[in-house]
Amino acid sequence: MANLQGYGLEELGIAANRTIETNEFLQTKFPNIYAAGDVAGPYQFTHTAAHQAWYAAVNALFNPFRKFRADYTVIPWATFVEPEAARVGLNEIEAKERAMPYEVTRYGIDDLDRAIADGEAHGFVKVLTVPGKDRILGVTIVGEHAGDLIAEYVLAMRHGIGLNKILGTIHIYPTMAEANKYAAGVWKKAHAPQKLLRWVARFHAWRRG
Repeated sequence: MANLQGYGLEELGIAANRTIETNEFLQTKFPNIYAAGDVAGPYQFTHTAAHQAWYAAVNALFNPFRKFRADYTVIPWATFVEPEAARVGLNEIEAKERAMPYEVTRYGIDDLDRAIADGEAHGFVKVLTVPGKDRILGVTIVGEHAGDLIAEYVLAMRHGIGLNKILGTIHIYPTMAEANKYAAGVWKKAHAPQKLLRWVARFHAWRRG
């Protein structure tokens, strides 16, 4: 819970209920006073507080020459229970509420060598993508170190990287991070070019005589 008491906000006339009201640049009603973190909301995460702190600091330094709108388009979260649960972007419920078409790709971590070796062979990686395309709409991971594994997808979504490029990236064996590559492999297998594969099969059958 944000601590908003004892800073003289009331005397300044800055509204402070659960959070302080700020604009898209994290400025309060006074352009030279910024707020970031729990006091600004809308997220109560340490990592989003650090994210906002960058915008607040840079905007304070460079205003009025340049200002940056705080970007909340790709916000990850994790719940540190056993097993961990982490997600970024949309889940199935949210996609349905928005009437947004999607495909689901699921990889079971019980198949992962590192998870088996560590005695942690449980959980899954679930990826929502645009139908017929590898563009990622959201990811949910349940399993050991899910909060770490989600980072690759946060990067991918932030910079428009699809599952094909994750699949084409070398992941060290044996690591938990391979789960991300294998999830991309599941997607690729479901979208394999069947017509081309049939042609290749006929071609090699002809070569064998």
